[in-house]
Amino acid sequence: MTKSVVAQSYGTPEALAVVDVEVSPPGSGEVLVDVKAIGVNPFDYKLYSGAFGDDPDKLPVKVGGEAAGVVAAVGTGVTEIAVGDEVIVSPGTGLYAEKVVVPVSAITRKPAGLGWEQAAGLLLVGGTAVDALDTIRVGSGDTVLIHGASGGVGALAVQLAVASGATVIGTAGAANQDYVRNLGATPVLYGDGLEDRVREVAPQGIDAALDTVGTDEAVDVSLALVKDKTRIVTIAAFGRAQDDGFASVGGGNPASAEARLKARAELVEQAGAGHLTVTIAKTFPLTDAAQAHTELAKSHPAGKFILIP
Repeated sequence: MTKSVVAQSYGTPEALAVVDVEVSPPGSGEVLVDVKAIGVNPFDYKLYSGAFGDDPDKLPVKVGGEAAGVVAAVGTGVTEIAVGDEVIVSPGTGLYAEKVVVPVSAITRKPAGLGWEQAAGLLLVGGTAVDALDTIRVGSGDTVLIHGASGGVGALAVQLAVASGATVIGTAGAANQDYVRNLGATPVLYGDGLEDRVREVAPQGIDAALDTVGTDEAVDVSLALVKDKTRIVTIAAFGRAQDDGFASVGGGNPASAEARLKARAELVEQAGAGHLTVTIAKTFPLTDAAQAHTELAKSHPAGKFILIP
């Protein structure tokens, strides 16, 4: 048996409960992982919030898309991973658990120099950042505006864009201005007057924009500053993207899923070498998953929330 967190109803984080579930031995092409750390993401909450429907036949809802741990057993046909290997699991489902059985295709080796918490919080935000930046073709010499630069995706996008040779302007709240600056971007306070503040710090103009927050402000400012709509992308404002004719990534897009899978190896290599940093805002025991979701929806320190079994 293993402890797992599931949503027993639809609605608020109070729907989450810790249950004991049977863990089957790994089958052909599968791996059993003893979980050491689990990444918490806003998407986890959406799974049971009702955002994707509230079919009672789909309860309980399994939660959790990324984790890191040690291989405890392998199924037949698995030769590339062995018992005792330290690994990252992403993408996955139902990873809020002490032990999980996953397909070997979801496994990436964890570098020895990458901590459990950082490993568990890397790939979902990192893959999203890579997908978005590639979509708007960010590279050397560009000036790119990243909305929500202190968030999970935003912070990785800033680091990746800077590493590519781009100049980055990042929007953030007052408490996270220094954090964004330390990532390598020029921070700008979001809110009324944002467009003017961006123009002031980037008189040369903005070549591309990445929206990670989904607000009308972020979209409107991007449209006002970037001439070429093919160089604006959102990971959240899907309706505005469709209505206003700019790009979006994620949202069940098969091309996005493929791009994020391809990005895994490079992201892990860069993080293991210390070239990418995953900031950990706070850790919680697995049994406090509901509290983690409650706090994630509020103003909180920059970085990822992590569950520890």
